[in-house]
Amino acid sequence: MTAVGQAAPPPLTLKGMLLGARLVAPLIPGSIVFAAAFGTTAAQKGLSVLETMLMSGLMYAGSAQLVALELWRTDAWTGAAILAISAVVFTVNARMILQGASLQPWIYPLPNRVLWPSLALLTDANWLIGTRYHADGGRDAGVLIGAGLMLWGVWVAGTLPGRLLGGLMDHPERFGVDLVMPIVFTAMVVPLWKGRQDTICWTVAAAAALATAWLFPGYMFVVAGGLAGSLTGAALGVLDDRRRSGHG
Repeated sequence: MTAVGQAAPPPLTLKGMLLGARLVAPLIPGSIVFAAAFGTTAAQKGLSVLETMLMSGLMYAGSAQLVALELWRTDAWTGAAILAISAVVFTVNARMILQGASLQPWIYPLPNRVLWPSLALLTDANWLIGTRYHADGGRDAGVLIGAGLMLWGVWVAGTLPGRLLGGLMDHPERFGVDLVMPIVFTAMVVPLWKGRQDTICWTVAAAAALATAWLFPGYMFVVAGGLAGSLTGAALGVLDDRRRSGHG
């Protein structure tokens, strides 16, 4: 039984996990390519097979792993170098704060032993899949977790051939495969559009990200776009509430 005022936890089933794994299938080819590219870059930076696999398995941060390798030192590490690489990785992954917050009404009632591991598996892809599924009326948290587990396994497995072969697809942009995940992601986002308010939020987010990328080096555009879109959505929501209550 749940305490008075406490929401009941959502269902978590094997069927839901299998559905999540199936829904994420279109992203698997792109994930394999980029995991192999990361493995190749790690080899060029001098990371051992074990270090590379542990980084993919424990850090599991996709683009942030590649960004971290840009600042990776092959000589002695200093406190300043560690702080710099930590700050960059945090900046790239800061969008997860907003994504996690958006999932709060759905998965927060889960037991902590399930909730925290599921957040450790959170990526842009399974967040989007889970968000679409929930918006369509789905409640099984297994969809979010199953998609995350599938992507984690693919990412870790795809890292190994890139690390072992060293030169495997070190420049995926030459073959256009770097566009696979953005195209699929965009196609999955479009059905979430619900009207004028979403158009405004997405436009503001895109404009803020582009302006930030043009004005400032690095990856602050990721955070700037997410914050701009979120704040715009919050402001529009307040205006709608005031209008409905007759105070607008």
